[in-house]
Amino acid sequence: MTASTIQQPPDPGPPVPPVPPEDFASLAKRVRDAGLMGKRPGYYSVKIAATSTALVALGVVGVLLGSSWWTAAVALGVAFTLGQLSFIGHDAGHRQVSRNRKRNYALGLLLTNAVAGFSFSWWLDKHNRHHAHTNQPGKDPDLEPGALAYTREQVEARRGLPRWFARFQAITLVPLLFLEAINLHVASIAHLLRQRGRGAATESGLLLVHAGLFFVAPFLLMGVWQAVVFVLITQTAFGFYLGASFLTNHVGMPVPATTDDLDYLRRQVLTSRNLRQRLVTGFMVGGLDAQIEHHLFPTMPRANLKRARALVRSFCDDESISYTEASAWRAYRDVFSHLWTTGAPLRIPTTV
Repeated sequence: MTASTIQQPPDPGPPVPPVPPEDFASLAKRVRDAGLMGKRPGYYSVKIAATSTALVALGVVGVLLGSSWWTAAVALGVAFTLGQLSFIGHDAGHRQVSRNRKRNYALGLLLTNAVAGFSFSWWLDKHNRHHAHTNQPGKDPDLEPGALAYTREQVEARRGLPRWFARFQAITLVPLLFLEAINLHVASIAHLLRQRGRGAATESGLLLVHAGLFFVAPFLLMGVWQAVVFVLITQTAFGFYLGASFLTNHVGMPVPATTDDLDYLRRQVLTSRNLRQRLVTGFMVGGLDAQIEHHLFPTMPRANLKRARALVRSFCDDESISYTEASAWRAYRDVFSHLWTTGAPLRIPTTV
């Protein structure tokens, strides 16, 4: 393969000139006038009750099955339910659930630490910085090089084994997604070990509750090998589910050299990708299919995002702002294509 045959990543083009903040103010007024910023306590009450009941029911079935290998199927159900509860924790972190900030934080703390098994304070700080600096190199923590390299500069800076992985990161992506839950657990423990005070102690205690429920209890209620399989399936499927749900949000979208010249509206719309077929994807990814609207209005309840899409898309059309929406199939294809193309320079044979 020669350099000329390698598909180059799309050129984001010159920075968009600054525009008056009235652009977003006008859109925000339309959204408020439509009542879309109002809280939906009934929706979340039903959502939390139904999902929590499903998790408890799965736990009961797992206990009744005991040493049966059918517990592997239960593990898959648990992984899916943990993902759904994590999405509610995400909403609580954005204060979508309640007008009371402390109630949102308490709910998020319970769902992420005790149920999902990762630190709410660690995730909240990281996620808030992501929203403030979406796809901005050096500022967006989700764009920092880790297991994956998202830009050519990150690829070229790699050395040793990480450099080899970057060559084929589009191929290694799927196996890596199965390790996402473990990554969240480890990062959370490392974060809390550096903290002091009552908050860190509370979070650590809730993580121990999670460990007792999802790592210790299976060995007390099932056969040893069934318990091993149950834990492995739960953690790997849960990690894959979370990773795949967030993967299409921004990967492969423009990474402007600077966002200083981009107003809030354009920075969030141009760097985010929506998914179509909302009846399916909306439920599966916890409302994150409306990523553009979520980034523009992060405190908007998930149940209102569908109506907001029509308003935002129409506004972007009127203002000639590129609004990216794709099927799930096309979105994942674009993500894999971007990661493959980003690692392309490392696959070019070198001559001496």
